[in-house]
Amino acid sequence: MSRIAITRRLLGAAAVATLTLGLTSCGKGEDAKSGAAPTEITFSILSAEGQASSGPIWQPLLDDMSKSLGVKVVPRFGSNYNVLIEAMRFNQSQVGWFSAKPALEAIDRANGEVVARIVDPEGRDSYQSTLIVKKGSGITLDKVLACDKSLTFGIGDAQSTSGTLAPMTFLFNPRGIVPSQCFKVVKSASHQNNAFGVAAGVVDVATSNSVNTIFMTRESPQTAAQLEEIWQSPPIPESGIVIREDLDPALKEKIRSFFLTYGRGEGAEAERQRKVLLGLNYSMFRAADDSYLDPVREMVADQKLTEARAKNDTAGVAAAERELAALRAKREVQP
Repeated sequence: MSRIAITRRLLGAAAVATLTLGLTSCGKGEDAKSGAAPTEITFSILSAEGQASSGPIWQPLLDDMSKSLGVKVVPRFGSNYNVLIEAMRFNQSQVGWFSAKPALEAIDRANGEVVARIVDPEGRDSYQSTLIVKKGSGITLDKVLACDKSLTFGIGDAQSTSGTLAPMTFLFNPRGIVPSQCFKVVKSASHQNNAFGVAAGVVDVATSNSVNTIFMTRESPQTAAQLEEIWQSPPIPESGIVIREDLDPALKEKIRSFFLTYGRGEGAEAERQRKVLLGLNYSMFRAADDSYLDPVREMVADQKLTEARAKNDTAGVAAAERELAALRAKREVQP
């Protein structure tokens, strides 16, 4: 489960090579250059649970999307953030559901733009990062922060908002804690695998999030009953729908309209759509643009600042401080 830097680089290079090859064979790159409306679009779904469990709950929405757009919509499931971002970058996917940090990467690296954000059944459009331990283990947050290398720790993917970025920003960085120096072993995995690992005693404490808590309670209640949270982060912007900026304008507007009207209104069809959304633990899609991710940009800038200070990188510190100041000033003038 643990990833080392060289493995990550090799996998990334392999993904880029594969995606580039795919471009040559399928011709979607030519469609993008010509501005032609595609006859098929691929919808990327970032799913720690994988296609077997996520496919059935997403497929009804994708079928409705295909019918609404008049274009076949094909799902592409993956638990690897980088591969799905590269897929959008190389036009192997044109639309995607991404959590906040990968959505930023798709905007910055893959010609993406946000058209909507999700809202949960309670009306919330944010969620929380958590730390979980096995119930009855006696492990408290104070024991975790003691950093005596007595505990094993499960962290998320390096690109994960709630699995890595939020706990670093809100818990570890302010205390000068580097996980690799704090814990006996650090393992990287999806939220679901981390939850199973904690329940089985493979790791003592792990990152998770409030969405995964709901998923585990629904899909694996026996496992969920063995877990307890010892820390929660401040609210994090929920996931969003990202599309490629260079899609045919008419199709882009159809996609935007589909999400913003799905499950709204009265009647049997709207009620059926709301049941589809409930299966995803959503109540609606709310209009959004890239600015809704600014709080995550602050978290990224904070992480850059921490890393630059650790390296005594004067230029890096100055750049991160400027970025943080600009983002905070923007936040302060917003209504």
